[in-house]
Amino acid sequence: MKPSIRHKLDSLSERLGELDLLLGEETATRDIDHYRKLSREHAEVSEVVALHVEYRKLEDDLRAAGQMLADAEMKALAEEEILRCEEALARVENELQQALLPVDPNDERNLFLEIRAGTGGDESALFAGDLLRMYTRYAERNRWQVEIISANESELGGYREVIVRINGSGAYSRLKFESGGHRVQRVPVTETQGRIHTSACTVAVLPEADALGEIDLNPSELRIDTFRASGAGGQHINKTDSAVRITHLPTGLVVECQDDRSQHRNKAQAMAVLAARLKDRQERAQAAKIASERKSLIGSGDRSERIRTYNFPQGRVTDHRINLTLYKIDAIMNGDLDELIDGLIAEHQAELLAALSDGD
Repeated sequence: MKPSIRHKLDSLSERLGELDLLLGEETATRDIDHYRKLSREHAEVSEVVALHVEYRKLEDDLRAAGQMLADAEMKALAEEEILRCEEALARVENELQQALLPVDPNDERNLFLEIRAGTGGDESALFAGDLLRMYTRYAERNRWQVEIISANESELGGYREVIVRINGSGAYSRLKFESGGHRVQRVPVTETQGRIHTSACTVAVLPEADALGEIDLNPSELRIDTFRASGAGGQHINKTDSAVRITHLPTGLVVECQDDRSQHRNKAQAMAVLAARLKDRQERAQAAKIASERKSLIGSGDRSERIRTYNFPQGRVTDHRINLTLYKIDAIMNGDLDELIDGLIAEHQAELLAALSDGD
């Protein structure tokens, strides 16, 4: 085990002792929120320290077995014990490294998924609809709930922009690497010459902000406009001003919501999306500052970057961040995303482990 990891484990052992003392104080429960925070930290640290104790015991057993090798009568038993200890040490070290990886506090959150048509006109809008169907099918596989928050449909089908809320355990942890540029290569339904066209959409995955306390939305910094909702091509005209547009004046962020007949609900949904966007902007700015010298292939959050290509004529999907190509485009467009997502998570964890081993 590398010295930097040993040092982290020793520090956590000391921290566990501090937490035991803090939680044992008579005044510990006066601030219940602080008490819960300490309790969560205690549970997390205890798990790592228990593994560290197991690791050190195995090291002691291994040394003892090594000393037994000099005894001819005990040699066979010692060799068997050494093999057992070495295998167990490798297993526990791997578990320790995984336990030491920094936890993304957003992983268990619900999320907002935003898909916007880019270059390619109507074909791009149709592809945006295909992407929404792909993610909806994936959510169904995981028994997550999908709710359309806002949709701007195109004339030929699909969407110029669509925002959905995905509600479910671990949803953000699985979908957070989907942010970026998604490119499609295929023959559009509007193409009469059979030529392959390339178009693109952008996807943004935003963790849902807490309703209170996390993002401070100052009413004086918001401009709220109401207007009559309308569907594609001016159809389904609403007779009341139920649609809501909220502009965050300091940043210029604009959110519209008109999917619900209730102005109150549209306003609440728009405020939730705005809070998620502001939270995402703050976290990306902080991450960019921290990682200025270490650019992460996956965690950069650069939405303009092309991350994946869907080539229909060749039946393949390529994720450019991990150089993974899969020849099962039909299955993927039907929501079979686990192989892609597992590859992205494995690469991200490898980066985190490298940083941990470097002592960063």
